[in-house]
Amino acid sequence: MNKMNRGFEILQGYENSGIILPTRKTAFSAGYDLQAAENVFVSNKKISLVPTGLKAFMLSDEVLMIYIRSSLAVKYGVTLANGVGVIDADYNDHIILPVVSFFGEFEIKKGMRIAQGIFQKYLPVDGDKIGVGAIRAGRFGSTGEF
Repeated sequence: MNKMNRGFEILQGYENSGIILPTRKTAFSAGYDLQAAENVFVSNKKISLVPTGLKAFMLSDEVLMIYIRSSLAVKYGVTLANGVGVIDADYNDHIILPVVSFFGEFEIKKGMRIAQGIFQKYLPVDGDKIGVGAIRAGRFGSTGEF
């Protein structure tokens, strides 16, 4: 278990691949830029999975929200297939981004900044307790089907 409260870690197998831990680019940026860990060809209107080579860690009452970078949205018509990525505190696996382009085909190059991650607190409804419930087991769709 990591002793820090929140941040990113490079996954095993990606340690020597040139991945850079996400950073904020300006003094008042909310988002941490996530880069592609590999080259990925994006087809028109088809979902492509972009590995980041990263996992995130945070406090139990926090979530990492992931948004496509606005420059990719404007230049290439790229969006996340799920609109906004939600990385829960108990998701301790590879952050892989499902992207789709509406402007045609292009290649995401390794090292290209493709998304921004913003850590946020969240509030449970009255009577609900954070940390009570099933234990996560898996990746995409691991909390059940539809």
